[in-house]
Amino acid sequence: MTKLLNYQIRGEGQPVILIHGLFGSLENLGMVAKPLSEDYMVVSVDVRNHGQSFHQLGMEYGELAADVIAVLDHLNIFQADFLGHSMGGKIAMQIALNFPDRVKRLIVADIAPVAYPAHHQRIIEGLQSLDFNTIKSRKEADEQLSAYVDEQGVRQFLLRNLKTTDDGKLAFKCHVDFIANSYPQIMKAFDESLSFEGDVLFIKGGNSNYITQEHRDIIGQHFPNSSAKIISGAGHWLHAEKTIAFNKIVKDFLNK
Repeated sequence: MTKLLNYQIRGEGQPVILIHGLFGSLENLGMVAKPLSEDYMVVSVDVRNHGQSFHQLGMEYGELAADVIAVLDHLNIFQADFLGHSMGGKIAMQIALNFPDRVKRLIVADIAPVAYPAHHQRIIEGLQSLDFNTIKSRKEADEQLSAYVDEQGVRQFLLRNLKTTDDGKLAFKCHVDFIANSYPQIMKAFDESLSFEGDVLFIKGGNSNYITQEHRDIIGQHFPNSSAKIISGAGHWLHAEKTIAFNKIVKDFLNK
């Protein structure tokens, strides 16, 4: 039997699928899901090895796309709108490229269909260094992680992955080692021969360098009917930093 991603449904109407980024969970897009659920059926998923979803080695984008399609099949949803942030945006793009009939419209938040240089090594090292036989509290976990990750906000985001086990110890909800093993797959680009003819909106944080002018040609190659919006004053976490502006752009696009 196919393993099924953990998912959450809010609202009714045309389905919109939300896909979070690396080391996140479906909760990360809650500030998007809630207002969208007033007009749509919003299905938020935990990507494999994240949140409450199953743990499995291998995170090729083809596998991650198929995981989400399995949720749609389970819910008897043939076609939906998709919104993905960061790694979730790449998953959503892969779904559109591999399963174009299943995608009505696509919204990609601050990521491009390109290969990225590895830039999470210190985060991964830090997470793998945490010894939950000695760490007794989130505060202690934060103190140990601070040797690897300077930014408090990033540490707070990462430590949202902590849970308390039945025997009272702290542990990760996500499978850090499987994610680390799959990290080169997560950084990869897509097959250059694939394209999606539907409507696509890229939303870029004005202060983020995840989408640049150099990416324009490859975006057009994969997504010839794409447009872009820039949210000034926002970084990579644009939906959290400028929630009202982000949600207005999303709703305007979906209501066209």
